[in-house]
Amino acid sequence: MSNIAINIIDHQDDFLVVDKPANINFHDEENIGSGFYSQVKKFAANQLGIAEIFPVHRLDKMTSGLMIFAKNINSARAFQLLFEQHQVQKFYLAIADGKPKKKQGLVKGDMEKSRRGMWKLMRTMNNPAISQFQSYNLAPKRRLYLVKPHSGKTHQIRVALNSIGVPILGDPLYNSNIESDRGYLHAFALAFTLNNVTHQYCRAPDTGAKFNTPEVINAIKQLTPPWQQAWPKI
Repeated sequence: MSNIAINIIDHQDDFLVVDKPANINFHDEENIGSGFYSQVKKFAANQLGIAEIFPVHRLDKMTSGLMIFAKNINSARAFQLLFEQHQVQKFYLAIADGKPKKKQGLVKGDMEKSRRGMWKLMRTMNNPAISQFQSYNLAPKRRLYLVKPHSGKTHQIRVALNSIGVPILGDPLYNSNIESDRGYLHAFALAFTLNNVTHQYCRAPDTGAKFNTPEVINAIKQLTPPWQQAWPKI
């Protein structure tokens, strides 16, 4: 994979916020090339003079959007604690076709490995994945989803939407109709407090034909910032 343009959203003393493109794996891929982490690390060293960066969370290959990289081991540990204690608010945007079993609310349940790298949602609640969501009509049988995960499981949002009958457009694992220019999942916003300073970031997706229709652009504007939307307590 050839080098991509690294888009730094914010550069603080202790961390970077970077906009990850869709369709690039976080880690290096054999026979494909450098993953996103390697490319951000190289950019940070060559362009910013940062000797080392530490990833504090991940995004799937198909997912675009906001990612945090710590600039030192102490801030990496601080972020690890924030994520473990669910003190980082995360919000995602997704587009899916079909009629969902419900238009808003919670998707909650344990997740279990399935086949071909997939996961499935279970009815048990031993260590559940919890996703809160709202949805907005875009066109007949197409909706925009604003998702607020309250846990950090692998494929959590992809599995959650699939479980209510609306796999994300372009998802190569959970949507059999994969003819799309990208997977329509985007890490839209982050909010957290580090060292007694509150940081809030919002960035709409800039790639994907279906993310860039007038209807979706207008809907995203109405949802910005997402932490000011009505989120019932869970």
